[in-house]
Amino acid sequence: MQSKSEFLHDKLKTFFGFSSFKGQQEEIIMHLMENKDAFVLMPTGGGKSLCYQLPALIMDGTAVIISPLIALMKNQVDAIRGFIYEKEGVAHFLNSSLTKSQIHEVKEDLISGRTKLLYVAPESLTKEENIYLLKQIKISFYAVDEAHCISEWGHDFRPEYRRIQPIISQIGKAPVIALTATATPKVQSDIQKNLGMTNARVFKSSFNRENLYYEIRSKSNVDREIIRFIKNNEGKSGIIYCLSRKKVEDVAELLNVNGIKALPYHAGLDASTRSSNQDSFLMEETDVIVATIAFGMGIDKPDVRFVLHYDIPKSLEGYYQETGRAGRDGGEGQCIAFYSYKDIQKLEKFMQGKLISEQEIGKQLLLETVAYAESNLCRRKVLLNYFGEEYHQDNCGACDNCLYPKKQFEGSEDIALLLELISGMKENFKAEHIANILSGVDNSIIKSYNHHHHELFGTGKEKGVKFWLAVIRQALILHLLDKDIERYGLLSCTDKGKEFLEKPYSVMLTQDREFEEVEDDEEAQIASAGKAGGGGGDQVLLTMLKDLRHSMSKRLKLPPFVIFHDPSLEDMSIQYPVTLDELKNCQGVGEGKAKKFGKEFVELIARYVAENEIERPLDLVVKSVVNKSVNKVYIITSIDRKLSFEDIAEAKDMEMSELLDEVESIVNSGTKLNIDYYIKQTVDDDKVDDIYEYFKTETDTDSLKVAVDELGRGYTEEEIRLVRIKFMSEIGN
Repeated sequence: MQSKSEFLHDKLKTFFGFSSFKGQQEEIIMHLMENKDAFVLMPTGGGKSLCYQLPALIMDGTAVIISPLIALMKNQVDAIRGFIYEKEGVAHFLNSSLTKSQIHEVKEDLISGRTKLLYVAPESLTKEENIYLLKQIKISFYAVDEAHCISEWGHDFRPEYRRIQPIISQIGKAPVIALTATATPKVQSDIQKNLGMTNARVFKSSFNRENLYYEIRSKSNVDREIIRFIKNNEGKSGIIYCLSRKKVEDVAELLNVNGIKALPYHAGLDASTRSSNQDSFLMEETDVIVATIAFGMGIDKPDVRFVLHYDIPKSLEGYYQETGRAGRDGGEGQCIAFYSYKDIQKLEKFMQGKLISEQEIGKQLLLETVAYAESNLCRRKVLLNYFGEEYHQDNCGACDNCLYPKKQFEGSEDIALLLELISGMKENFKAEHIANILSGVDNSIIKSYNHHHHELFGTGKEKGVKFWLAVIRQALILHLLDKDIERYGLLSCTDKGKEFLEKPYSVMLTQDREFEEVEDDEEAQIASAGKAGGGGGDQVLLTMLKDLRHSMSKRLKLPPFVIFHDPSLEDMSIQYPVTLDELKNCQGVGEGKAKKFGKEFVELIARYVAENEIERPLDLVVKSVVNKSVNKVYIITSIDRKLSFEDIAEAKDMEMSELLDEVESIVNSGTKLNIDYYIKQTVDDDKVDDIYEYFKTETDTDSLKVAVDELGRGYTEEEIRLVRIKFMSEIGN
């Protein structure tokens, strides 16, 4: 007579063609078949799906699989149908994508008992007609896949998931198996409590994915970095995650323009497009999927070789889940995230206006992400510790921190100075203001609070603003400081910080990793055009280009920035463009700029390249998609029609500052726009003359910050930006 184990092995071979189980799969299946609840924590690629698919095929009745994504359901139903050739209707999904005739077919197969696995979205599960339907059939067990969606502490909270337990009770009692690839002890407890399975047996596999390489890179030159990386890994499958749908579309378009087969995937696309793009990726007709977090849950593609994060995720749960889609076959998996603290600040801004409890949760999750990004510790150790697992090796050999250790320094005096300043102030201030006081920055805001006379003003001048911002971030991670997101990021000392001031102790801080930030002025305008940043070019050529710009500036009687911004020259010193067409691929250079000012620059570069026998890095030239932007075409035509900026912004669901960013990038690339009609409505004539004259004769920089300081309080930032656009369009274009 066959033992239970032999029986399971036979069925495994019959249905799936495997000879053996992975990890705890067999134990989990046996436990479930004894009608007992199970909570399964298993990393992506560990074989979670089989833990409910095999028992569903063996046990009496239909297993109800509650799954978060339509695409995931289709993928898994197709896979099951591929394995079980002889049985029609063995697996179905029930969700909003089905037609009436398809729903009728599903119901018939369910009532007849043919269906062994029914995949259902949590939203569909709560519908009265579906509850009535499921009450009529024998249910073998319920499986809650991607169970982290239950927890508001999880990275993808969905309210419908919190109603699963009462709905299950209404339909009829049966064992429950909850499965997730990521759960901290807090999330684990929340899931079990919500599903009413606190006594369930927990099966926890190691979260360590030894084949994955983890790295955090500075988010400067991100477009070029990604294109270079993909071209160096030609033919390999990869996923790029972005936080917004717009960024997904922009990045996918940028990759295609640069010869990389890429498709977008996000919830804003219709179901057929999402399904088609996913199938194209699975069938290897496209190399790269650019996606929001909606893509990848349970997608059974074993050979994803890289996962890139264009934007740092909102939580470490999200990061771990998404990186887990690389190297599921045990082969190479590179996980690279691009990090800028400004992205964190944007995410904090998005939290304003939410419930305080939601803000608190989001704030803590973000702090963990910042701590991970800026940590000098082994990334594997930080991740595993976050999920309640110890990693005992000092060097994993497969993350940037272990391969390239960062310097540390004794920071107790710096921390003490910082805490002394913050705790001694009557009012709370933002990080930038505190860093400016310590660095001795004598700007108008510092003066307005009389802080240039503060006893600690300039005491850390030699270290600079960037250093103090890094110390502040690390003090936040160490819980010595607190940041009030609801009050725009104002800092205060925690009890732990006050204790430190009374009894200081040794604190090792990390040497700043030099995460480059895009400035708020001209570099930000260029970055908004979707082009890669400059830096690290040929310094000899750069000096020659600046000399040429200076001589042209004198000859044409134009400020240097009107001809080309510094980042444009830096990009030329990297790309060595020798034709006007190639020049247009440099950042901040559109067709208008290239035609008007470019000839002498490309001639100089061509001579320099020939004389010095330079091999040009043509493979690194990032082709721009800026002129194809639908927004930009709409903005240009709307301005031609003299529509108000408010109407244009409203039509494109943009803030005024975002619209001005777009208009500036259009003008800075060489397109002439006449916005006089709008300026006359919003800015006094005297102010227009003053601002225009300032940019024409009184400055050699178009920096907005400098202009605000120089022109004084009578001029708003928006007024200065509008007149600067007029000036750049008329004089430069």
